[in-house]
Amino acid sequence: MTELNYNHLRYFWAVAQDGNLTRTAERLNVSQSALSVQIRKLEDRLGHALFERRGRTLHLTEAGRITLDHAEAIFATGEELLGTLRETGNARQAVRIGALATLSRNFQISFVGPLLARTDIEVVLRSGSQAELLLGLQALALDVVLTNQAPASDALTPFIAHKLSEQPVSLIGAPVLLGETRAIAALLQTHPVILPMAGSSVRTGFDALIDRLGLHPQIAAEVDDMAMMRLMVREGHALAVLPPIVVRDELRAGALVEAEALPGIAETFLAVTTRRRFPNAVVRDLIRAATSSA
Repeated sequence: MTELNYNHLRYFWAVAQDGNLTRTAERLNVSQSALSVQIRKLEDRLGHALFERRGRTLHLTEAGRITLDHAEAIFATGEELLGTLRETGNARQAVRIGALATLSRNFQISFVGPLLARTDIEVVLRSGSQAELLLGLQALALDVVLTNQAPASDALTPFIAHKLSEQPVSLIGAPVLLGETRAIAALLQTHPVILPMAGSSVRTGFDALIDRLGLHPQIAAEVDDMAMMRLMVREGHALAVLPPIVVRDELRAGALVEAEALPGIAETFLAVTTRRRFPNAVVRDLIRAATSSA
């Protein structure tokens, strides 16, 4: 049985990205005819057409889509191998961490903190949207993603969500607003409130709570960024629905005060990884330490 020629597969992958033979040939500095020959040889080897032409654009056939999925997995595995073996001989190992842009900075620091004093580790911390970070994780550009949103997972995207912490959620506010009152109902009837955006687990729980209590609080703002909620509640004009860890420093200093915890509402913090043949041992140890102390 003739073995698969991975050069042919690489040319196919490049054409699939561009959807145009001429553009790919120019980018790779090869002739268009030579590129066509490489694609045709791969199609002959696989026994299926991989592209169909629609006007000037090449579109993947069903067989082409399957081949592209396998090609990307093959090349990703190759990059993983090179990266792992290169790092083996290095004095400093890179740990690439992605964090949801709206995630609590205090939580991020608590996770990354154990690495900052190590001279053998270089931390690369990137923020972004959930979709961007999960793509980076799949492409092996990230070792772990910190988030409060559990990702969808299936056989093709085998994400592993490690529960690191579950933080209670409380009403937080300036001392002048709360006074001696700590009761949820009394505070929500009196003061406006800053809330997470609709659709988040915390917001869903809060909406259900006020429905059970028969309350209709005044909403001062709806915010999808914990760091922004922290800044807004520090202004002292409204209460905020937050995990206390987000405003830990302000609570310790007395600049903010925590009222009663909101019953049945919690923020879950996750570390998401993906199945790899060569997982990053440092990340594995970080997750193990975080889960054991939760």
